[in-house]
Amino acid sequence: MSNSNQESSLKRARPTSPADGFCTPEKRGATAAGSAADAKFHLRYWTTEQLCAFLQRQGFEAAELHCFRENRITGSTVTSLTGSHLENMGIRAVGVRLKLLDCVRHLAQSHTDIPKVFNDPIHGHIEMHPLLVRIIDTPQFQRLRYIKQLGGSYYVFPGATHNRFEHSLGVSHLAGRLVQALQERQPELCIDQRDILCVQIAGLCHDLGHGPFSHMFDGRFIPLARPGLKWKHEQASVQMFEHLITSNELRPVMEYYGLKLDEDIDFIKEQIEGPIMEKSVDSKWFYRGRSKEKSFLYEIVTNKTSGIDVDKWDYFARDCHHLGIQNNFDYERFIKFARVCRVGKMMHICTRDKEVGNLYDMFHTRNCLHRRAYQHKVGNIIETMITDAFLKADPHIKIKGSGGKLYRISTALEDMEAYTKLTDEIFLQILHSDEPELSDARNVLCKIEQRDLFKFLGETQPPEGKEIKKEEYDGLSADIVNSKPNTVSQDVELKAEDFIVDVIDMDYGMKKYNPINYVRFYCKSDITQAVKITKEQVSKLLPEKFAEQIIRVYCKKKDAKIIAAATQYFVQWCMIKNFTKPRDSDIVAPGITPMKKEWNKDDENHDSNKESGALKCKTKLFKY
Repeated sequence: MSNSNQESSLKRARPTSPADGFCTPEKRGATAAGSAADAKFHLRYWTTEQLCAFLQRQGFEAAELHCFRENRITGSTVTSLTGSHLENMGIRAVGVRLKLLDCVRHLAQSHTDIPKVFNDPIHGHIEMHPLLVRIIDTPQFQRLRYIKQLGGSYYVFPGATHNRFEHSLGVSHLAGRLVQALQERQPELCIDQRDILCVQIAGLCHDLGHGPFSHMFDGRFIPLARPGLKWKHEQASVQMFEHLITSNELRPVMEYYGLKLDEDIDFIKEQIEGPIMEKSVDSKWFYRGRSKEKSFLYEIVTNKTSGIDVDKWDYFARDCHHLGIQNNFDYERFIKFARVCRVGKMMHICTRDKEVGNLYDMFHTRNCLHRRAYQHKVGNIIETMITDAFLKADPHIKIKGSGGKLYRISTALEDMEAYTKLTDEIFLQILHSDEPELSDARNVLCKIEQRDLFKFLGETQPPEGKEIKKEEYDGLSADIVNSKPNTVSQDVELKAEDFIVDVIDMDYGMKKYNPINYVRFYCKSDITQAVKITKEQVSKLLPEKFAEQIIRVYCKKKDAKIIAAATQYFVQWCMIKNFTKPRDSDIVAPGITPMKKEWNKDDENHDSNKESGALKCKTKLFKY
């Protein structure tokens, strides 16, 4: 070896500590993959000569170094050496062996990947792999600190202050818990560290693409700001993940931790958004990242088969905690009973047959959260008003993206550099602005701050099979205006723009289908055999339907006389459309409800059934 090459090897082998060459655990965790250039000089990549150069600097003699060279000891094998190994190599002196072992132990510690510990209010102390920490400590991920998990629900539930940031940490933690449990329980699945790390990264990054106020952005704002655009936050999550890797030069760091760049990055993206179908070679298997034998890995973060995934587990627990609502689903039991079984040509995550009732409870919990919180009538109208403010401000807000190009709120999703700057903070930017062109948007947000909200008129449901389609949404307000009842005074005139109609589709996660039909179970008698359990095998008290549509109507006017008239418009509209009877319609529209016989039939039947039951009781009493 030339002098220059030897000097280069010595520099590479030299530890980063300023004193004796050993870092504290905290610094080791922070610098284990400190830069792309240092990554390839980890102990595991040291050659025999690099190792000997290090030992020479620690004061070891040529005789010991000769033993290392002769036995071709490298950085990847040195950590497994024992005293007997050293003795067999020819190092006889006990003191030298002990000194060598102590040196090797400290060397290994200085190159150990120390996880970082986060104290989470839901899952307790959770450990994060150094690669996950590198991803967390980027502007693209830190952006999630400023996006509310439940959007406008914070204006209804004072405790709903949590953000997408902590939810993403929780999903990554649970994803690791589940995949590691499967690895320990079933070694034959051949789950390796690459699989575990990729699943954890997917859990960490699955929500990178959320916009301001989370689902309000992709569910309300974008469809109105950019009609016809087919866009979901999962699509932006994949784009933001790519931007995160590129702008922070994380590819070498990922490779340093053992990931195969193209294959594993595809695997991570497929877990978030779905298969990369156009790049598939096998027409029967649409995923590139992993083969059919590991198809179960795609059911952990986002389960498109049954909807049972760690994303739901975390937001059930986290949202219930912050909302003050009881969580009735125990994900710990699912992890304890989870096994992978073959179903046809695919491998699926299954659970014990006795857990089927708990899974119905899980989806019932999801439905309850939507009814009580996610689709709260006040929370929804606040999000509608925020959307209205964003639409008014959209032409006037400028966000600088890559190359200095300017984007609007609605177009920032086209450039990830601009999208990184788009968070809930846009609300305050509009609210505190003194620019005249933002005055209309500012007035709407001021009304929210002062609790001057649009007035709720009531809710109803269409008959089964007569649900309102999306293409009909725009004409609903005009339809209500055309339903003006005769009971309304002629001097009250309402227009279509005075009404807001909010159409909400509620289901168990798979539209009208029962999600449990897509879950497979195993029995105690044969844990390798996957079976299907029908609803009839569980209980007769389970729901008959798994989807419904709720229609809520609001009025922008505040005058009590106009609100009373608008309510009658609404009740008349429900009667004409054959929708269900609004709950307080007998009170707010007593002149309209008697006109529809079907609305009063239930009361008559109820009374007659009640009288019949009382009569039977009396007859039975007199018999004795």
